[in-house]
Amino acid sequence: MSLFALIHGGAHGGWCWERLVPELESRGHDTVAPDLPFDEGAGARAWARTVIEAIGAAGGAGSEDVVIVGHSLAGMCLPVIATLRPVRRMVFLGAMVPVPGRVYSEYLAENPDAVTFDGSVGGTPGASGLSWEAARHNFFHDVDEETARRAYERLRPTSLTVFTEMCPIDQWPDVPSTYILMKDDRAVGQEWSRRVVRQRIHADLIELPGSHSPFYSRPAELADVLVKI
Repeated sequence: MSLFALIHGGAHGGWCWERLVPELESRGHDTVAPDLPFDEGAGARAWARTVIEAIGAAGGAGSEDVVIVGHSLAGMCLPVIATLRPVRRMVFLGAMVPVPGRVYSEYLAENPDAVTFDGSVGGTPGASGLSWEAARHNFFHDVDEETARRAYERLRPTSLTVFTEMCPIDQWPDVPSTYILMKDDRAVGQEWSRRVVRQRIHADLIELPGSHSPFYSRPAELADVLVKI
């Protein structure tokens, strides 16, 4: 039995794993899905500490049988967590991958194909700063509309500190990693993901059909992949 620490991406909360959690638990595993702090100034280290506290509260404080799963922007804190405490594996789920010792916005300027989110999609911005149309197109295009709208209504503003701060670790942790690439992802570049896996982090690569939100569109399939990992 493993403890899966499920870490949501930008604009989301721990609620986004609501379909995946019962799938993992029905397969005999424990889960924890904390809300990351999105207030201004909370960067990757603050996110990592939040997750570590949640792991400890779930009873995994002294265990190495912890798999950390970071979706989208949460990839920025995965190696920070793995530097601060033992984990079995890092899983990047359609995720950004930080560069130790670098400011991520500068890295993105050199790798413009990393983020493919289409900001030209119109609509009136909601509380999160995103319009329903933009969220639907970029995050939830293969999710049923009722679920997508309920998710959209819970989105929240996200601090951009992880983009502008210096990465808080100096070297990549010596921890196995897997990258799950969604082949219909409209938010994160697929060729960039493959390039990062091959050239930079040397992770196992798994490619699945579907959008940026497989925890809603295909939770059982995603659970099977995570358990196999």
